[in-house]
Amino acid sequence: MIQQRTLKSLTRAVGVGVHSGQKVELTLRPAPPDTGIVFRRTDLPVPVEIAVNATAVSDTRMASTISPGGDPGAPKVQTIEHLMSACAGLGLDNLYIDITAEEVPILDGSAASFVFLLQSAGIELQNAPKRFLRVKKTVEVREGEGATLKWARLEPYHGYKLSFEIEFGHPAVDATGQRVEFDFGSGQYKRDIARARTFGFTKDVEMMRTRGLGLGGNMDNVIVVDDYRVLNTEGLRYDDEFVKHKILDAIGDLHIAGKPLLASYAAFKSGHALNNKLLRKLLADETAFEVVTFEREADAPRGFADLAPAW
Repeated sequence: MIQQRTLKSLTRAVGVGVHSGQKVELTLRPAPPDTGIVFRRTDLPVPVEIAVNATAVSDTRMASTISPGGDPGAPKVQTIEHLMSACAGLGLDNLYIDITAEEVPILDGSAASFVFLLQSAGIELQNAPKRFLRVKKTVEVREGEGATLKWARLEPYHGYKLSFEIEFGHPAVDATGQRVEFDFGSGQYKRDIARARTFGFTKDVEMMRTRGLGLGGNMDNVIVVDDYRVLNTEGLRYDDEFVKHKILDAIGDLHIAGKPLLASYAAFKSGHALNNKLLRKLLADETAFEVVTFEREADAPRGFADLAPAW
């Protein structure tokens, strides 16, 4: 049986929110089978629980934000995508995440710090079958046309693979890889995807800060690009770090579904908003998916029974 996974022990992290600039502490704790991933705002007079699912997403500007029932006026947790990506990369199903502010800390701007944090707590197999969301027919969302066209698509696939293509029309970004494919069956999420950092352009900084965004961003947690080049002295971690970060984000956005996907995802210039629209369109059509388990490991896609190796 392919089993559900949680943590063996609790683990903590302290950092700042990239948009809010607020100091925040995370405490990640084991959760029973079929709990899913649940954030708890422990800083509020009465703690509020927010279960991660596609309809809980209440804002997708610059990050994925969730709130109870997707109510934008309710308590929220924002910028959850890098932590969710790490959970997907390690196959975690059940987790309580206590948080002392409204934004997940950015740490180093990638998912690698979250992977390290989760693996340091240990991953435990649970006596319950892991439930997958298997895509049965193609679902696609598109926006714009011509130069503004962007789209995202899910298709049936026995496994989970993603491809992403970017087009920024920027010399520093154009000089790097524009398209990447990643297959979860490789077991190389940590090596090939997790270290890709978020990025931002100096021309956008003033606009973002007038909107109260990007207040915690700096060269320790963001790849900063001016009109011509990458400003970080250490350069890029991957030759195609920009597009790999977009896949990292997409993995996190899609893990908000509440169950790991069995699908092929492809996207062109997609982002948090389009990824969430794609999930909602999938889940709105009961003929487009089914929930499956695997009693025999041999029936599951390659690599899906393996625990990610320790650091």
